[in-house]
Amino acid sequence: MLRTRKSWRRLAISLDSPGLVGVAQFDHYLEAFPRYLRGQRGLAENTERIYLADLQSFRFYLVNEKMSLTDMDRQALRGYLAWLATEGRDGERGYARVSVARKLTVLRTFYRFLVQEGLFRSTPVPSGRSFKLKVAKTLPDFLGQRDVARLMDAPDDSTVHGIRDKAILETLYACGIRLAEIHGLDLKDISFPQRMILVRGKGSKERLVLFGQSSHDALRRYLKEARPRLLSRPIQALFLNRYGERLSRRSFEKLVRRYSTLVGTRGDVHPHTLRHTFATHMLEGGADLRVIQELLGHSSPTTTQIYTHVTKQEALSAYLSHHPRADETARTSGDRSESEERVSAVKAP
Repeated sequence: MLRTRKSWRRLAISLDSPGLVGVAQFDHYLEAFPRYLRGQRGLAENTERIYLADLQSFRFYLVNEKMSLTDMDRQALRGYLAWLATEGRDGERGYARVSVARKLTVLRTFYRFLVQEGLFRSTPVPSGRSFKLKVAKTLPDFLGQRDVARLMDAPDDSTVHGIRDKAILETLYACGIRLAEIHGLDLKDISFPQRMILVRGKGSKERLVLFGQSSHDALRRYLKEARPRLLSRPIQALFLNRYGERLSRRSFEKLVRRYSTLVGTRGDVHPHTLRHTFATHMLEGGADLRVIQELLGHSSPTTTQIYTHVTKQEALSAYLSHHPRADETARTSGDRSESEERVSAVKAP
């Protein structure tokens, strides 16, 4: 039997501690939410930060609508999502559909936590099966092999920072690791004899990734020539900044963007672009999809299958551009197929 908003509220108030309503009620539970994310969900620190940031939108909505957590039902949820899509970003613009979908996922997790805390007997937020939000998915962005070659040669290896930066770029491309993963690398995580790196991924899951000769040489040189000159005190962090501390995530992003702009690829290249590039080039080279899934740390092969769409489009583009019998009719048809495939593609990891 469906419950009305009033019945949900009566049930919730009967289970809740007295005196907590509105935003005070929200803040009370939000304070304990990180312990749930870490202890029971096993989420990484960066993911936890995203969850808490996304819930600030919901907090603002509660204040704006003079609502409490206990007012949630299907109608209230639709109102929240509509607000996110139209004006939730800054009062004049809405969030992109993919961001709205992510905030909905976070909200579902938060209300499952509230059930555990005794605020509800069962969550009033409809499940993904009964309340779906369709999102137009995009294909992952990646670089061509020539662009990668130019990017790897961009740092000035006559300087300390250039030697370090080359090692960073080589590691990102050779291993296909995430920004948070390279940021957390320590000296003990590298095995040069086996050419392996121990990586801690999402949910603190560990996996081994491989690196080749170019990365081996760049890392060896960094550890021998550059890192000792950056070091100011004993520290296990692999990549250091000018003060001898662990290089920040923001610094990783800035250096990748700076070198990509320098060599004329694009100005929007991100460490995650190199992760997508790694996977795409592996697949183009004939690697098994299951191997790529393991190296990327994907829990589901469905996530990795996005790269099959990418390589098919690259093959089509190359054919239409270079085959002498690819006439204008074929080109037009190919462009239409590519557009349709982009609309139906699965989510990029």
